[in-house]
Amino acid sequence: MEPIVNLKPETAKNLRYVLHDIDDTITNEGKILPEAYDALWKLYRAGIKVIPVTGRPAGWCDMAVRQWPIDAIIGENGALVFYEENGRRKEFTHPSIPTEDVSGKLEVIRDACLKEVPGCRISKDQHYRQYDLAIDFNEDEPKLGFEAAERIKEVCERFGAVAKISSIHVNTWFGDFNKVSMAKLFLSDVRGEEDIQNHVMFFGDSPNDEPMFESLKLSCGVANIKPFVRLLNHLPTYVTEGEGGYGFAEAVEQILALRKE
Repeated sequence: MEPIVNLKPETAKNLRYVLHDIDDTITNEGKILPEAYDALWKLYRAGIKVIPVTGRPAGWCDMAVRQWPIDAIIGENGALVFYEENGRRKEFTHPSIPTEDVSGKLEVIRDACLKEVPGCRISKDQHYRQYDLAIDFNEDEPKLGFEAAERIKEVCERFGAVAKISSIHVNTWFGDFNKVSMAKLFLSDVRGEEDIQNHVMFFGDSPNDEPMFESLKLSCGVANIKPFVRLLNHLPTYVTEGEGGYGFAEAVEQILALRKE
């Protein structure tokens, strides 16, 4: 991982999209600080389209795409995209989402996780989800740590589900989708983007962002990704000095300054 200050002017000038995780990438201790939200507006005003890529639920995504200065939002780890077009909110879903109802399978996984990993619980935002199950190990108290998260992940995978660890939840689902497959599909099929490797930069902080780090030439981790390095086979290209939203704002300032050179 190179410091974000090593980003080259020509790279910054070629950017058309900034994609970013939400929790602990643009937040600090669960809150979006003024610096991070202002950075979103600076990108918007500079003509760079912003697309959050998150494990958060469809219900949260509906609010964000309507009220934040963003072009679209990818939710539930790549299951869906909400975007606005001609004054209407539209939805794009990944083609690998199972056609059959998998809620029963997810309930079995839920019960096994709650039984086998003491202290874990269903995330409070589960009611607003369409396609996945989120097990909370580090958002609300008690904070269980990442050994518990790895045990939860193992339980989910034992039942044949996909499972990814974020900084707060373990998200699990059935279907051959993730953040990067949906990002590429949406950008190419809906937005008509033909050069994703040079026009798109992604920001993240945790293992469930690894598919984005692996697939995109341009990626940046905020500083709080460092404890996860041992869990990652593919690291981001760049890293910030600041954590969470401070790091995101730091990187945005660097990008916009380089575009003026």
